[in-house]
Amino acid sequence: MRMIDDDRRSRQRDKAEARRLKEGRRHVVEYFHQVDDGYSHLALQSLAKLRARYDIDIVVRLVSALKDDNIPEPDLLQEMSRWDSSMIAPHFGLDFPADGAVPSPALTALARAILCRMDADQAATDGVRVSECLWRRDEAGLKALAAAFGTAPQAAVDAKLAAGDARRATLKHYSGAMFWYEGEWYWGVDRLSHLERRLSALGALRDDAAPLVAPKPAVASSFPEGARAMTLEYYPSLRSPYTAVSWEPTMALVKCSGIKLVMRPILPMVMRGVPATFNKGFYIWKDAAREARDLGVEYGKFYDPIGEPIKQGYSLYMWACERGKGEDFFGAFLKAAFARGVNTTRRTGMRKVVEMAGLDWTEAQHHLYDDSWREVLEENRVSMYRCGIWGVPSYRLLDRDGRQVLGVWGQDRLWLVSRKILEHA
Repeated sequence: MRMIDDDRRSRQRDKAEARRLKEGRRHVVEYFHQVDDGYSHLALQSLAKLRARYDIDIVVRLVSALKDDNIPEPDLLQEMSRWDSSMIAPHFGLDFPADGAVPSPALTALARAILCRMDADQAATDGVRVSECLWRRDEAGLKALAAAFGTAPQAAVDAKLAAGDARRATLKHYSGAMFWYEGEWYWGVDRLSHLERRLSALGALRDDAAPLVAPKPAVASSFPEGARAMTLEYYPSLRSPYTAVSWEPTMALVKCSGIKLVMRPILPMVMRGVPATFNKGFYIWKDAAREARDLGVEYGKFYDPIGEPIKQGYSLYMWACERGKGEDFFGAFLKAAFARGVNTTRRTGMRKVVEMAGLDWTEAQHHLYDDSWREVLEENRVSMYRCGIWGVPSYRLLDRDGRQVLGVWGQDRLWLVSRKILEHA
């Protein structure tokens, strides 16, 4: 709770700005570019727009794709970055080839060697051309750019990647497409609006009338009658900060669209044997709080329900479903654990959750250790992986005939879900 406290964040920002002014530094945004990452391709296209709108300097650092406990499914992540980026690019005024494929190692190495020769100004302009050729598998185009700008020797490329990786590790992150500004991280175009508002508040905006470079697309709120014939499968977890953030907006979308909701809960990653590092957990807690604040979702006073409370929670969820109160219980558990600071490791805490859901605690106690949820949650996990997704919250949208229209990961994509409902309703 101390990590995500609003007052603490404000004080940290004030200190950072006072230090910057004292040292006579300009506003400097560091951008960490992973050449073979689809989200990085979108972020790279935003650099020139950021410099035009804000009085800032941008430092571009090349980084490699980590394959450690921070990235449990590196191959799936790279593939998802391709198709997810192609879907969201038009909504941010960016380009990504619809038929793009994960770049080959040879083309990736060539693109790195070209980018290694470019400074930040070139990376924001000509570097975009390099990235476009890479994702379009345009070998001839890359070779032409190599002839025009030159290529760095492998030793220089390795040194630049090592320096970028070291800087990222020092600042305690692990991903590509990341922006760093004075103590805070911002992931790709999805989080640029947070950075933009911060820069604007500091007086770095060049033109008050200029629109945001990457405004968050809005979730649709009006739908035709045909939406009621569609189905939205929702993959949440009782121990996911992002699920807690997504819950109320998701329920609001379901209510206003009339779409059929199918809950498909998943066991938390840590309880599925997926490791989580401190740096990753630290970033997720802080980022989820920032997103909740942005959405007006109650969040921040939490008591981690990891372990036995999760097992009991899913046992009671199965019972609540039989009573027609499954969604009520799930929402009550998330609110208790992530917004109200209820200690669900204690019976008194679990009783609060049950009663918040409008259920009877005397009856609930008989269902605390029902293991019928295990098989159901495993089926849900397998279904989620078939979509190329391994985390929560995720969404799978089906048309009136039960055919998949969309499968996406993250509360960041609820706006895309809503627009796909409009398209197919």
